[in-house]
Amino acid sequence: MTDERLRRWRLLLGGASGELSALGEDDRRRDSALTGLYGGGAPTDAPDANGKRSAGLGGSSPVLHRWLGDIRTYFPSSVVQVMQRDAVDRLGLRQLLLEPELLSAVEPDVHLVGTLVSLSSAIPSRTRETARAVVRKVVEDIERRLADRLLAAVHGAVDHAKRTSRPRPADVDWSRTIRANLRHYQPDQRTVVVQDLVGHTRRSRSAALKDVVLLVDQSGSMAESVVYSAVLGASLASLKAVDTKLVVFDTEVVDLTEELRDPVDLLFATQLGGGTDINRAVAYGQSLVRRPTDTVLVLISDLYEGGVARELQRRVRELVQSGVTVVVLLALSDSGTPAYDHELAARLSELGAPAFACTPDRFPDLLATALRKEDVAEWAERHDIPVGR
Repeated sequence: MTDERLRRWRLLLGGASGELSALGEDDRRRDSALTGLYGGGAPTDAPDANGKRSAGLGGSSPVLHRWLGDIRTYFPSSVVQVMQRDAVDRLGLRQLLLEPELLSAVEPDVHLVGTLVSLSSAIPSRTRETARAVVRKVVEDIERRLADRLLAAVHGAVDHAKRTSRPRPADVDWSRTIRANLRHYQPDQRTVVVQDLVGHTRRSRSAALKDVVLLVDQSGSMAESVVYSAVLGASLASLKAVDTKLVVFDTEVVDLTEELRDPVDLLFATQLGGGTDINRAVAYGQSLVRRPTDTVLVLISDLYEGGVARELQRRVRELVQSGVTVVVLLALSDSGTPAYDHELAARLSELGAPAFACTPDRFPDLLATALRKEDVAEWAERHDIPVGR
């Protein structure tokens, strides 16, 4: 074996490989970081029975702080985020994340935000501002990636819905008008005779053209979906053409529409964890519907219903029959195929409320499709997203 292959095997196998290959200083730090998390070492960096220091993170803040620094130095950001999540889950380090010096050392990501939000009631005052800064950094990153796309998609969908053949001069869409009248082109005069104008009705400054109701399951398994829903909901709330409501629920229902001005405040107002009463949430969402044919209701839940499933199906049927576009997102996340109630997802899809998982980057196009009253199930299938299975 070459030295490089021996080195790779040594890093892969850890201490179990013995003296398979000597490691340089950087590789020893990498190896120590990996062993501390995955190698089942001692709870601190105290000497073991043979007098050697073994790896491990345990409950020592200085040890954990050094470990966080090492993984950020020796591994790419995507790997760091995975290792941090594993450390929280495998080693029970949630309480340590409430210490300011540790929070300042972590690599912020959506999963960490979910953990901080779930611990919000336990965060001490000395850590609260650090925790908010971590959450805001992730929120701003999501906004940079998705906000402009979402706003453009929704603007386009709402404008198309109000197209007219008798626009005011200032509202004429000249590109579309020329294309619509090319059949009237006069070769000898080298001009197009415009017989049909294409444009859009002018939006009222005071009235929204569409209503969007987001019902978000805040049970513990939906943490990532809650984070993305809060940020995307806040972006939607900035549009005058769309009236946006955001409601979170577990066994209780809380309307957080007034918190949409700041997604960080909104996130800290949620209470991740607990049971689920989807029927109760949909009943509240139903009470918000003013203009059924101009309303899109998005239920974001894994559909593990703790309430009355039969009543839930009845309410969804009523909403669809009244003209509301109902979409069920089993997850709004990048974490792959979610766990969900397959039977209830299939039944809701049969009722006309297609149920499927959606990544955040596809949500703008999905919402635009729903606002245009196009077939959402067909959109999902076109993107190879299985519906209601």
